[in-house]
Formats: sequence, structure tokens, C-alpha cells
Amino acid sequence: MSSQQTPVSNDKQITGRITSIDLVRGLVIVIMALDHTRDLIHANALGVDPLDLKVTTPALYLTRWITHLCAPVFVFLAGTSVYLNLLQQGDIAKTIRFVRIRGVLLILMELTIINFGFWSDLYFRTFLVQVIFAIGAGFFILSFLLRLKARTLGIIGLLIIFLHDLVTGLPIEGNTFLKFIYSIFLDSGFFKLAEDRAFIVGYSIIPWLGIMLFGFSFGKSFLLEDKQRKKTFLYYGFGALFLFVALRFLNGYGDISPWSMQSSRLYTFLSFMDVSKYPPSLMYTAITLAIMFFVLRLADQRGGALVKFFLTYGKVPMFFYILHWYVIHIGMYVMLWLQGFTWNDLNFGIMGCGRPETGGGLDLPFVYVYWISVILVMFPLCRWYGKYKSAHKDVLWLKYI
Repeated sequence: MSSQQTPVSNDKQITGRITSIDLVRGLVIVIMALDHTRDLIHANALGVDPLDLKVTTPALYLTRWITHLCAPVFVFLAGTSVYLNLLQQGDIAKTIRFVRIRGVLLILMELTIINFGFWSDLYFRTFLVQVIFAIGAGFFILSFLLRLKARTLGIIGLLIIFLHDLVTGLPIEGNTFLKFIYSIFLDSGFFKLAEDRAFIVGYSIIPWLGIMLFGFSFGKSFLLEDKQRKKTFLYYGFGALFLFVALRFLNGYGDISPWSMQSSRLYTFLSFMDVSKYPPSLMYTAITLAIMFFVLRLADQRGGALVKFFLTYGKVPMFFYILHWYVIHIGMYVMLWLQGFTWNDLNFGIMGCGRPETGGGLDLPFVYVYWISVILVMFPLCRWYGKYKSAHKDVLWLKYI
């Protein structure tokens, strides 16, 4: 296969961006900012698991659960974007080079400017690999697979999604190299690198790669005629929803956390919906992608001021992701100062993001107020960067952020 031939060369040609993809990205990145605001601002963020039915409230649970949508949508659409970029470029060698370089850059950004934005620790005592790491690693691996047919990659992706739960939670104990390799590729984990330094695997590579490969193979669906495209979104949405309900009801394979009857119907429903994200279980992937497909159907060819609002964020997701950590963190320090804390009260040890070990923070309603404020502050910045990026397409580094 020559460098000018691609596995998708017979598909319909495209130009420009696909609005529904940017719109959905913009919507979920706004939702994502809610979870990160809660992480740094909420009074109980350090001591209460919002999904633990023994201690949470429905409002706090739903505040956390809705943000489950973000990572799988980003990863899935990242794969779709590679497909569309390959089709648009028509040059597989150029696309492979771009995807590989971007993958490496995303990993480096996760370990540097993003980790600093999250922890604000000049000594980098905690390294946490999250969704940007997973996308970067996925891009890097995908770059070596791009000469395969899109359908083949889709089958591989689905096999990973359906089967990786078989090796989740294997009893590999200790702070060993084997445990680290297992965690980085298949599970999650906490590792002490030294007395004052740790490495945390939040997003393992292989399960998220499966979602990315599935998203890559799904790219062709965005090129269908309007009526067929909308039907496809609905078919996939209902198919994923049916899979989730059927398997989750059986309470067997697909998630390491079984649901159970609770003291009320509401809490039983919350237990039913409490699926595992670290790593993303089959049930987690099924329900989140089902919602994504329905939202894509609703977003398809929509217009209006609200659409333009979310498009502003969706066109520059990486810029938003990096910057919003710093905006939220600066606000956190202002909040702590107004609450009477001093520099000596701040915690920057392992897993310390600057929040005092006790006290500080806002109640949930004020977390929402702060979240909305962050989104509004980010709007003119994202609009400026989007215009700057559009006007300087010849600037190489802008293609990667």
C-alpha cells in the first residue's frame, strides 16, 4: 500500500469539521468541568466518595455520575477524528506521523502541565495519569495499526470492550514491576516511587484503546446521508442501552461491582447505575456510549445560540482541558484565603492538591455556582483561541493543541 492509499480511500470525501462532533465534545467538556470543580472546591471532596451509597446524597451522586459520560465520549470521538483526518488527508504516512507525534505529546503534557494544573506541586510528588494519557497512548498504538481496515480495528475494539473484564482485578499484590505493567495496561493502581513520591494509574491503556478503536471504525457513519446517519445513531444507542440493561439486570459478567436492593427504589436505581470506571467496565462503556449516541442524534444538524455556545468549547477541547485546571485551582486558593487559611495550612504531599487536610470548601449548591462561573470565564478565552487557531492554520504546534 503506497503512502497515498488509505484503508478508507473509497469512502466519501469530506471537508471542514463535523458540527455534531464538536457540539457533543463541547457539551461533555462543560460537564467534565463540573467534576473537576467538585474535586477541588466541594467541602466533602477529600473525605466522601460521591458514589458510595452509604454516605452520599442523590444530588451528590448524580453530580458525579453525569460526568461518567465525559471520558468515553472524548476517547471514542478521538478515534473517530483520526478516521476522518485520515480520510481528509488521503495520505496514510502523513496521518500516521501526525497521530504518533500527537500521542507522544499528549502523554508528555499529562505528566507535566496537566499534572501541575491538577496538583499545583512544583516538586511533582504525585504523578496521576488520566484521560489525556489514555488518549495519547491510544493514539500512539493506533498509529501502528492504521494500515488495517477500519472494520478490522472496530472488531478489535469491540473484543477489547467485551472481554477485558475477564482480566480486571487479578490478585497481583505489592509494589512490583509486574503489578505496575498490569495496572498501566489493564487496571488501575497506586505505586510509591519514593517516600515522598507516588505514581497513580487512573486510566489504563488497553480498555480505553478498545473504545478508541471502536470510535475509529464508527467514523464512516458520520458520512452517511442525513436520514440513514440519524437511524444509525439510534440503532447503536438502543443496542448499547439494551446490552446494559440486560447484562446489568443479570448481575453477572460486565462489572466488578454488583448492584443490590437498597432501602428505597431511588437508591436501588442508583446502585443499579453504579458502574465501574477504573478501568471502564463493559457496563460502564455500554451505558455511557448509549447516551452518547442519543446525544449525537439530537445534536445532528442543530442550530441556535446554545449550539454556538457549546461549539466554542468543542472546537478547542485540549485548550479548554489544560486551562480549566488552572482557572479552577486559582479559584480554590482564593476560596481558601477568604475562609481564613494560610500558606502553612496547604497540603502538597502525596495526593495533596493544596487543599488543607481538614476544613475548607463549599457546599454543593455553591460548587455549581462556581462551576458556571468557570465556564463563563473560559468562554471568551476559548472563542479567542478558536479564532486564532483558525486564522493561523500554517502554525505547526496549533495542530496538536
